[in-house]
Amino acid sequence: MQDNATEVTAAGIARLAGVGRAAVSNWRRRHADFPKPVGGTETSPSFALAEVEGWLREHSKLAEVPLRERVWQQLVGHPEGPVTALRHAGCVLLLIHDRPTRWLEVSAGSDVRLAAMLPEALDQVLTARFGTAAVNASSGDRAAAPVHTERSGKAPTPVNASPRVHTPALDAPTGPAVLPSAPLLRGTAELAAELGARQTFEFLLGRHLDANPRQYTLTPADLAGLMADLAGPARTVLDPACGTGALLRAAAPHGPAPRTEQADQRLYAQDGALDLAALTGLRLALHSRATVRGAAGDTLRADAFPELRADAVLCHPPFNERNWGHDELAYDARWEYGFPARTESELAWVQHALARLRDGGTAVLLMPPAAASRRSGRRIRADLLRRGALRAVVALPVGAAPPYNIPLHLWVLRRPERAPAQPEVLLADVGRFAGEGRGGPDWRAVRDAVLDAWRDFDRAGRLDDRPGLARSLPVIELLDDDVDLAPARHLPPPAAADGAGRLTDVRRRLDETLRLTTDLTPDIAADPAPSAAGTAQPAPRWPLTTVGELARGGALVLRTGTNGGHARVPVLTDHDVLAGTAPSGTLPESDEEPVLTEPGDVVVPVLGGGSVARVIDDATAGAALGRNLVLLRPDPAALDPWFLAGFLRGTANNRQASSYASTATRLDVRRLQLPRLPLDAQHRYGARFRALDEFERALRLAGRLGEQLVRGMYDGLTDGTVAPGR
Repeated sequence: MQDNATEVTAAGIARLAGVGRAAVSNWRRRHADFPKPVGGTETSPSFALAEVEGWLREHSKLAEVPLRERVWQQLVGHPEGPVTALRHAGCVLLLIHDRPTRWLEVSAGSDVRLAAMLPEALDQVLTARFGTAAVNASSGDRAAAPVHTERSGKAPTPVNASPRVHTPALDAPTGPAVLPSAPLLRGTAELAAELGARQTFEFLLGRHLDANPRQYTLTPADLAGLMADLAGPARTVLDPACGTGALLRAAAPHGPAPRTEQADQRLYAQDGALDLAALTGLRLALHSRATVRGAAGDTLRADAFPELRADAVLCHPPFNERNWGHDELAYDARWEYGFPARTESELAWVQHALARLRDGGTAVLLMPPAAASRRSGRRIRADLLRRGALRAVVALPVGAAPPYNIPLHLWVLRRPERAPAQPEVLLADVGRFAGEGRGGPDWRAVRDAVLDAWRDFDRAGRLDDRPGLARSLPVIELLDDDVDLAPARHLPPPAAADGAGRLTDVRRRLDETLRLTTDLTPDIAADPAPSAAGTAQPAPRWPLTTVGELARGGALVLRTGTNGGHARVPVLTDHDVLAGTAPSGTLPESDEEPVLTEPGDVVVPVLGGGSVARVIDDATAGAALGRNLVLLRPDPAALDPWFLAGFLRGTANNRQASSYASTATRLDVRRLQLPRLPLDAQHRYGARFRALDEFERALRLAGRLGEQLVRGMYDGLTDGTVAPGR
């Protein structure tokens, strides 16, 4: 079958050709042979990808399209939708990963032959990795089931279907279902030869998640790693609301771990969305050699693993669910610690996690802070404490996970082997490690503080007070009328020693910074100079070029951020660029080659709608480029980096190069414009732009120091470490 089934929008054509959307509109008007729309709407038509590529090639307008972009366009334009395309691509990537010679045999010949042979080959590899129960239904049987794309562990009930029925997460697609995907599968295999099977799936899945930010609630990788570390090594791990599999991925050994250790591990995943459960199963199978058991269905109403007794349960459950099964599950055996109220869905998930643990097993759940103090849940919290099941409550910094404006909690639970004689519970608050702006928390500090406190507490059963950070309390002290477990209400205040001295130092630094900002305040030049008549001359009309044209001409190199890497280096994230902070991210370990920054590079975020461009200095050089970032490496003989960065920050420039969806703004960096100026003129502009950058950084520092001083003064006056004076 031809690739005519794959459709592409005008924006996709613009990316293929390295031009703006206006150019595509002009081609449609001026060229009678331009391909006709095959779908979409009158205002947003779509075109057959194969016809478009042929036309662009015939008219010498086809840019050197990266293989990644071509495969992505095939996936997003798939006639059955991108999720189905991702499932088909993931199945083939698993076949390539596990049985590469079998793929070579299947893919030889025509698309019709591939479609005929592939289902049997996939059935063999899926059965080997997921078990017979995971592949016992055909894709056609599920086509009518509604898809619930939020990460919730629950799904709407299909018409005439029982909510207590769960389905296997994966199946081998049939021949007719494979045929429209054949061009995509061949392109995916080609990309896998370049990147590796696992890295290819991570790239495609990451692009899909980025393109649909409101359809999925993600668990950040740093938080997932912390939760897996709190649970400790485990042979069997369950995530009953698995979402995109971040928690199980963090718990699965890979890379340097022995293959025998990987193969011995069993990962159990369930989610309410069928397609999401399937993608998670494929992601986990590609990530490690562990045995994966996945299922789709409403976890609380239709538990897929009722007999499981896991070593660890990791869970990011849906919050504030009212329709979690309160009326149907009143007599369920899982409610050992009390029947949860309708408003306490999170406590239902807590008890589900405990019910699926072996004796002595550990569960770590991400919880909303209200679950620690709502009166409707106090009886269950009290019983969890009395019986020694709840071992720790950790308050995370703001921005640790969605919703980012709330300081979420981690609950660490252990299924009691016996009732402790004098039980204590660990309470910790690492809110002090919140990041600045959109940079996110200082994850290294969060991780060190939480794991150090937990391991000392877990080893001794108690913990000496760590003022402002952590303490352990006897359970009896918490069993009052409220059973309030919010850590901040029970921790000793931070050490007050030398509080006034620290504030004096902050004030000194603020004074110095304010003097610096005064010195750096830019003068407003008199240009454009007035004419002889006394009126201002019009702004100069330079000849313009675009980043795409400069890249094609060799004046700069354009690179995009990766989804993983083998180098253990700090990662410059889009949040770091927007906030002007140091590299703070990490990359999942993979064989993919990371893009490392060099002095003079210009880095531009592509999401968010801000006019931002950052020039890499010696302090930031060597960091890996994160996702949603584009790196421009100018040839110093042709372009001044500060001149480039300055003109890229123009508001009008960003507006004309941006595309707007209902959920996000995306910048097409290739469409950004800058004037064609000789190098000496670029240097003059570059010097001015560099001075503006220094002024901007000084203002940011002054703002942070001012906030520290104000907060410290309030705290000092209220805790007695600072006197009010006269």
